[in-house]
Amino acid sequence: MFTLAQLRNCIEEGLSPLTCEFTLCRDASLTLKVFDADSGRVDLVVTGISVNKLKTPQDVANMVDELRYELQSNTVGMLNLVGDSATTNQ
Repeated sequence: MFTLAQLRNCIEEGLSPLTCEFTLCRDASLTLKVFDADSGRVDLVVTGISVNKLKTPQDVANMVDELRYELQSNTVGMLNLVGDSATTNQ
């Protein structure tokens, strides 16, 4: 089981260079806001993330993969999360 701090760290590392803001809700779920710190542009907001379902490193990795997929789908080439600076959308 992950502590909240460990979970946040894994998500933040997986979505870098974007910034993550977490809100813990009364029902023990998380709301995640992913944004560009320089411009303030919000790229993704996810509510109702069940912390109880994220028990293994693989669970967290799968969720981060899903978040990255959503970000890539939403930005249509505006952001490159895989670190390949040679890839551009022309």
